[in-house]
Amino acid sequence: MPHRTTPSPAPNSRTTLRTIPQTVASPVLVAWSGGLDSTVLLHLLAQDADVRGRGLRAVHVHHGLHPEADAWAAHCETLAQAWSVPLTVVRVDVARDSGLGPEAAARQVRRAAFAAELREGECMALAQHRDDQAETFLLRALRASGPDGLAAMRPWRNFANGWMWRPLLDTPRAVLRAHADQHGLHWIEDPSNADPGFDRNFLRLKVMPLLRERWPHADAALSRAAQLSAEASDILGERDGAILASVREEFGAGLSIAALRLLSPARRARLFRHWVSTLGWPPLPAEGVARIEADLLAPRDEVHDRLPGFAWHGVEIRRWRDALHAVDGNHDLPKDWSCAWDGSAPLALPNGDTLRLEGVARFPTPLRVHARQGGERILLPGRGPQHHSLKHVLQDMDIAPWHRSRMPLLRTDDGTLLAAGDRIRSAGFDLWMQAHDASLVWTLRRDHETAGT
Repeated sequence: MPHRTTPSPAPNSRTTLRTIPQTVASPVLVAWSGGLDSTVLLHLLAQDADVRGRGLRAVHVHHGLHPEADAWAAHCETLAQAWSVPLTVVRVDVARDSGLGPEAAARQVRRAAFAAELREGECMALAQHRDDQAETFLLRALRASGPDGLAAMRPWRNFANGWMWRPLLDTPRAVLRAHADQHGLHWIEDPSNADPGFDRNFLRLKVMPLLRERWPHADAALSRAAQLSAEASDILGERDGAILASVREEFGAGLSIAALRLLSPARRARLFRHWVSTLGWPPLPAEGVARIEADLLAPRDEVHDRLPGFAWHGVEIRRWRDALHAVDGNHDLPKDWSCAWDGSAPLALPNGDTLRLEGVARFPTPLRVHARQGGERILLPGRGPQHHSLKHVLQDMDIAPWHRSRMPLLRTDDGTLLAAGDRIRSAGFDLWMQAHDASLVWTLRRDHETAGT
């Protein structure tokens, strides 16, 4: 239910907002849960004529996890109308079996909802404050994070189609509470915030009060430590891009194992984390760095797995052809998928890739597109009457295994294999394509994993 308390004395501090860089005249989208912090942030921005002039709106994510979720959304809608702030309520489903835990799973879908809602060039405003920053620093330290992790939350960074802005990171929560009391604001109290079973709540409810008893300025000190870590991270990061480029293979997007071995273990660990970050993947865990060092960088005669790798959260780093490669298993074509196609229009594949026929209107008869099943054979141009194993053809052409599993095959209704992707064609199909000056084009979904391959 919306909450309001008797006003309390204001601390000797003011609620201040970081200024949006003058070079960025962005409209602002506030992530509004309806709680104290985001309500104060929206109230402050709603009173700022400059922000109003740029464009101000809010988004509320309805997780559906609490019986009062509908009431919370209704509270936000009522208050947004009173403040003349356009509000979008986004309903999401939080997977309870994702393996991430309830906090992380909710955060993941919430972040995805924010990214989808953010318009081109818009600025996403979040209400994390100094107390949150101190807790985040401690959580990262307990997970043995390095400077990048200990940098905790940044006040300003790129996000989705625009930017992410945290204007309250230097502001104590007590100041936000005083502002809410002074202006008679109403906000939502989520009862889950009182559950010490969640890591962050345990720090907030149990650990931080003890630290403040001994060190009254613990929040400020920990927040300052996060800022210093961010500065150190930025200095180290200035070389990350150049080093990453120096260890890339001459062709493709993999990292040369020989070049990696010339780096120190500490530099390699930082490079792996930077590489994963550029892919937009979940952070590489400490176990992952250790496994890559032990299993993937070993001399060839010590690598026993046919295709060794380290996987986490649906993505994987694999060793293949003396290089490390970033692989997203979500790109594989479903084994049971197939589709009739006459070539008259581009074909959207289930994994986001596309297949199109160029130079001719359509095939003489509809053909069937499907995923590899294994055991396929093909009659190749100029190779005589012998049918060849598609598996061996792919190996001979040095096509990476993860591209083989996403490769669309084209066949006739009687099962004759005509093409695999856009580089392998049967003898008869090749003659037909040449006669009509036609070509088959397989376009991979553009992302970091496919870039340069």
